[in-house]
Amino acid sequence: MIQPWKTIRSAPVGDFRIFKIRSDTRVSPRTGKEHDFLIFESVHWVNVIAITPDQKLVMVEQYRHGSNTIELEVPGGMMDPHETDPVATAVRELHEETGYLGENARLLGRVHSNPAIFANFTYTVLIENCRLHHGVEFDHGEDLETRLVPLEEVPKRVADEKIGHSLVVVALYYLDLWQRGIKKA
Repeated sequence: MIQPWKTIRSAPVGDFRIFKIRSDTRVSPRTGKEHDFLIFESVHWVNVIAITPDQKLVMVEQYRHGSNTIELEVPGGMMDPHETDPVATAVRELHEETGYLGENARLLGRVHSNPAIFANFTYTVLIENCRLHHGVEFDHGEDLETRLVPLEEVPKRVADEKIGHSLVVVALYYLDLWQRGIKKA
């Protein structure tokens, strides 16, 4: 039976502005041997499922440096260190990135961002009846284009790999579960 590994040492390795790395020495419950693991510590992340009254998904297109690609994604981002409410963060991110505001913002789901190495969560927040309120307020490192995608087109865009960010695909899966009445929000 799988069991948690006991941590016997933990030490910081580095601080890289958007995440910190620590080294944990843990003992295998099966073998009793020590192993070293690198753990990335980060604030939590938020993805926003923003739906307009005419059933379009508010999305953003942006260049991603890691993959060197232009990606179609839902709005979202990192929770600021002082933020504790993913719903409030989602409302802020949607407003800043797209200029849209909506109603009935609520948590739709939560996943471990990458449990192999990251210690944070990615939250998916649903916001309905979204309407354009004002122009965008980009962070200094952002360059985005807002796209409105009919909800019925979203699954095909995922299937055709036009939407390829793994955490965005998870958020869209939560949307699908909510639309089918399997996931309550």
